[in-house]
Amino acid sequence: MSTYTAPIRDMQFVMRELAGLDEVARLPGCEEISEDLVDAILDEAGKFANGVLAPLNRTGDQQGARWEGGEVYTPEGWKGAYKQFADAGWTALACDPEYGGQGLPKLVSTAVMEMWKASNMAFSLCPMLTTGAIEALMLRGTDEQKALYLTRMVSGEWTGTMNLTEPQAGSDLAAVRARAEPQPDGSYKIFGQKIFITYGDHDMTENIVHLVLARLPDAPEGVKGISLFVVPKFLTDATGKIGERNDVHCVSIEHKLGIHASPTCVLAFGDHGGAIGHLIGEANRGLEYMFIMMNEARFAVGMEGLALSERAYQHALAYAKDRIQGTELGVRGGPKVSIIHHPDVRRMLMSMKSQTEAMRALAYVVGAATDAAHRHPDESVRERNRAFVDLMIPVVKGWCTENSIEIASTGVQVHGGMGFIEETGAAQHLRDARITTIYEGTTAIQANDLIGRKLAREGGATAKTVIAEMRTVVAQLEDAGDEAFMAMRTSLQDGVDALAGAVDYIAETYGADIKAASVGAVPFLKLFGIVAGGWQMARAALAAKRMLDAGEGDPAFLAAKIVTARFYADHVLSQASGLRYTVVNGARGALELTEEQF
Repeated sequence: MSTYTAPIRDMQFVMRELAGLDEVARLPGCEEISEDLVDAILDEAGKFANGVLAPLNRTGDQQGARWEGGEVYTPEGWKGAYKQFADAGWTALACDPEYGGQGLPKLVSTAVMEMWKASNMAFSLCPMLTTGAIEALMLRGTDEQKALYLTRMVSGEWTGTMNLTEPQAGSDLAAVRARAEPQPDGSYKIFGQKIFITYGDHDMTENIVHLVLARLPDAPEGVKGISLFVVPKFLTDATGKIGERNDVHCVSIEHKLGIHASPTCVLAFGDHGGAIGHLIGEANRGLEYMFIMMNEARFAVGMEGLALSERAYQHALAYAKDRIQGTELGVRGGPKVSIIHHPDVRRMLMSMKSQTEAMRALAYVVGAATDAAHRHPDESVRERNRAFVDLMIPVVKGWCTENSIEIASTGVQVHGGMGFIEETGAAQHLRDARITTIYEGTTAIQANDLIGRKLAREGGATAKTVIAEMRTVVAQLEDAGDEAFMAMRTSLQDGVDALAGAVDYIAETYGADIKAASVGAVPFLKLFGIVAGGWQMARAALAAKRMLDAGEGDPAFLAAKIVTARFYADHVLSQASGLRYTVVNGARGALELTEEQF
C-alpha cells in the first residue's frame, strides 16, 4: 500500500506562477510573507501530514469512531495526533493574531489544508469545522463570547461544530424545529435534535463549542425565523474554567460508507431540562450568520475533492509502477512490464493527474482572490475579487467533489481486481470521496446557487468578466506558436465559446422558465469547472514554457506541465461543447414524463 507524499513542488508552482503569491505578499497584513517562509511552512506541514496523519488514515478507517455508554471515542492514535496538531499551532494558521492566530493568508492555508485532507480526510474534518465556527464568532459574536471561546478554539484547546440539519428538515432549513426559550438571566434553553453533526462529540478536547440553529418562541415562519446560538458541551465560568455538563448529548453515531474515523453524531439538546445557550448576533438572522460558516466549509469540502483525488492518484501511480503484468504493446517477444507501460493505464493516470492539477490551480487561485477580497486597500479591487470568489465557490465545491468520485473510481480501475479488495487501500479513497458531493449542500444545491444567486441575478456579469480573462489566455496560447499550444488554443477557444453560450442561455432563460434552466444546472456547473480548469492549465503551460525559455526551474517538471495541459485539452476540455448542448437543449427530455410514467 502506498504512502502519501505532499506534492509540494506542484503546490509551489501553482502558488507562485498562477495564484500570485508575490501579489498576496504585498497585501496589508501579509508583509512578512516570503517564498522562503511559505516553503518552510509547506515543508513542515508536509512532514506532519506524511509522518503523523497519513499513517493513521488506514487504521482510522478500519477501527472507526465508537459510541459507548453515551460517549464518543476516536480511533487509536487520534488523541495524540490531535495534541501534536494543536501544539504545533496548525489550528491557528489563518486565524486572527488578536486571538492567538498566525494571520497567514488564505492562499497559504489552502495549500496546507490540502495536505491535511489528502493525508487523513477523517481527521481533517475536526479542525475544518472549528475554523468555520471561529469565523462565525469572529464576525458576529459579542465581545464576551469572543473572549471566552476564540482563544481556546484558535489554540485547538476546544473544537467547534455547526448544527443545522434535523431529521425532518434535511437541506430544507426552513423546516428547522429546534427551539430556544429565553431565560431571566439572558441565556436561552435549547431543545431539539440535530443529525449528521461532524465531530459533534469526541474525546480529543475537554470542550466542544456547538453553533446551533433554533427558533425563538415569537419567530416568524421559514428561514427568516431562525436564530444562531452558541451551546458548549460543558458550561464554563467567564475565565473558561470547565464546570458542569451542559444538556447536550450524543445519542448515537452513524454507520457510514466512508470516513469511518470521523464521528457523525445525532445530538439531543434539552432532554434533561434544556441545554444552556447564548444568542449570537441578532435574533432571526441565524441562517445569514451560519452561511459564514457554510461558505468556508463549502470551499473546504471542495479541497477535500482535490485532496482525495491527489491521494487516489498517488496510490494508483505507485501500483502501476510496481505491478508487473503483460508485455509492452508493439514489442514482440519482450519481457513482462509494469502496467504503467500499457496505453490505457497511461490514459487513466493522465486523466487523474491532469484533473487533479487543474483543480489545484483553480482552488488556489480562488484562495488568493479571497485574500484580495478581504485585504486589498482598494475597495473596487476588493469588490471585484469578492464577486469572483462568490461565483467560483460553488464551482470549486461541486466540480472538485464530483471529480474526486470519478478519479478515485479510476484509481480502483487501475488496480484491476485488487482495487476491489479492501487490503490494497484503493477502495477507501472512493468510499471517503462519496460524501463530498453531499456535504455542505449537494451538487444540485451548489449548481442552483450558481445559476440563480451567482449568475441570473446579475445577468451573468461576473461570469462574463471571467470569460473575457479566459479569452486573453486563448490569445496568449496562439502567440506561443508551437503545435501543442495551438492544440490547447483550439480546445480552450471551443470551451470558452461553449461556456459563454451556456451563460447566455441561463441568463436569458432563468427568469422565464426556471425549471428549464435548473435541469441544466449541474451540467452547467461541470461545464464551468472543466473550462475554468482548462483556463488554469493553459496558464500553467504558458508559465512552464516561459520558465523553460528562460532556463529556470526543473526542465523535466516543466515539460511535464505542458504535456499534462495538452492531455487535459484533448481529453477533458473537449467535453465542453457536449455539456453546452445539454444545458441548452436538455429540459424537454427531463421534464415531460408524468410522475406515473417513471
